[in-house]
Amino acid sequence: MKSASARTRWQRITCLGGTALTSVALAQNPGPPMPATATPSDTPYRVVISARRTAQPLSGVLADTTLIDRTQIERSGAASIGDLLQRQHGIELSRSGGPGTQTGIFMRGADNRFTAVYVDGVRVDTQATGGAPWEAISLAQVDRIEIVRGPAAAVYGSDAVAGVIQVFTRRGEGPAQPYAAVGAGSHQRRQLQTGVSGGDDRIDYSLGVTREGSRGFNAMPAGNPDRDGWRQNSANARLGWQVHAAHRIDFTGTYTDMDAQYDADPAFDPDALVRHDRASNRLGTAGITWSARWNDRYSTRVAINQSSHRYDDPPSAYTSRTQLRNFLWHNEWQAGNHLLSADLERREDRLDNAPINQGRHQDALALGYSYQGSRHSLQVNARRDQDSEFGGQSSGSVAYGLRLADNWRATLSVATAFRAPTLYQTQFAAPGLGPEKSRNLEAGIHWSHGRSGADLVLYHNRIRNLIDWDPSTPCEQPLFGGCYVNTGRANLRGASLSARHALGTVNVSASLDWQQPTNADTGKLLARRARRQIKLNADTRAAGWTLGAEWLATSQRWDDAANTRRLAGYGLLNVYAHTTIARDWDLLLRVDNVANRRYELAGGYAAPPLQAFAQLRWTPR
Repeated sequence: MKSASARTRWQRITCLGGTALTSVALAQNPGPPMPATATPSDTPYRVVISARRTAQPLSGVLADTTLIDRTQIERSGAASIGDLLQRQHGIELSRSGGPGTQTGIFMRGADNRFTAVYVDGVRVDTQATGGAPWEAISLAQVDRIEIVRGPAAAVYGSDAVAGVIQVFTRRGEGPAQPYAAVGAGSHQRRQLQTGVSGGDDRIDYSLGVTREGSRGFNAMPAGNPDRDGWRQNSANARLGWQVHAAHRIDFTGTYTDMDAQYDADPAFDPDALVRHDRASNRLGTAGITWSARWNDRYSTRVAINQSSHRYDDPPSAYTSRTQLRNFLWHNEWQAGNHLLSADLERREDRLDNAPINQGRHQDALALGYSYQGSRHSLQVNARRDQDSEFGGQSSGSVAYGLRLADNWRATLSVATAFRAPTLYQTQFAAPGLGPEKSRNLEAGIHWSHGRSGADLVLYHNRIRNLIDWDPSTPCEQPLFGGCYVNTGRANLRGASLSARHALGTVNVSASLDWQQPTNADTGKLLARRARRQIKLNADTRAAGWTLGAEWLATSQRWDDAANTRRLAGYGLLNVYAHTTIARDWDLLLRVDNVANRRYELAGGYAAPPLQAFAQLRWTPR
């Protein structure tokens, strides 16, 4: 029989991992505003880097890609990055309460651990449960976000089974531009922001700090009857030095300290009904990059960076620390419409989670080729990773695009990917535990004409060797009598349809996701994944105001792998208004969940009720 402390520790791990331990689960330059459901055919002059680790116009990207810019982020009024991401097509949110509690992002039905996440090019992850600690990434720091759906392990290595999300902070330019913002809202939410950015031909800089928090709401109505508040302090800094016309050095750094109250599940720990649990997340990133253009054809980029994540769970003594260190030498050779790339990369992981204190490394060689013609586009990537624990792992991808007519383009791609077990899993592993692997096939057709467009993408991602905890498997160092084993398979099939159109002064965008994320062995739906999602957005200008509305609807889900605990479907309506009230002053008004709909993103945990938020922003013009 487990001791009270053992049960508490197991509950912490389960809460941190979401469905990872209880089911076979899967999980650069800013431009003008674009719809939340925007796709690669939007605003072709905008540039992204995530799809192939090098800059390219958004219109030429062959992957299903979304760019969220600063204007969208500022007008979102979102309290967390998870709230913003769930408004994008192909993405679902799982969270045990409000901001600061355990958060998971499901991209195309895959579990949180299968999306690789970067902050200013710095990889962030937790080697305890796997996946990015979204609750520790401050939305206030973010200048823009790039979302690439579909496997990208051939470019980024381990973890990019479902896709990649890159988060970028602000880069300074022009005369010094200070800014400040103050916000207030429901549940005593408050926000203070300030910063400054600027630059010239030699030096550019950006610095920002934010403090925000809320008294919160009761996240477990049937359990602990208290409010679950949160507070967050964050800072970001960037310094760029144009050493020479062809050489540039960039320094980046971010830090977030998130402290949130949460309600533990009384099924694991009866004392949780009266105890005030807290989740303390501290995430720091730092990086230095040297970019050089040696001639008209050849350029290189050398990057050294590190991320550190610490999770504490007071009043218990549980602590988990993850440190990732990365070294990258990226090479590009351009000849007309042809681009060749070669990467040498080393990643070092370390986990300190008593009794675990160990590390590992991966060394990789990645090669890429892309061609961009008037009718045909091609991108080919291959990568070989050598893991200090699991040996060699290969991944590859091929994507092809064909312009059928002036306004029509078709795309087709195939890719393989893998994710190495976390250091926590390897500590309590059955013999032969190996990486999770996937193979993805997708096809798309895209139409654009002026301010209108539509995109349809079909995909099928097969994942094998899924890692789960098995209580009946013996091993050398068991975890409560069991071990982690490669036991599962999953099929992620689906289609995403998105469209946008301008009706006079009204801009309308919409997306519809059909998906069937299933356990391939049982045929059951994966936990907390919906078969259907609809997202609608509309905005217009009237009397000096920008007025907008968003509607999100999702079908029912199951809270468990056996599909016995039902989570009802729900629909949410959000509205907002924005205006310039004076030369340097902007006002944002926003109401989320206008109908005060009661719904759950995780069984037993209430999602945020109706919330109002107002923000006054000062930006000298």
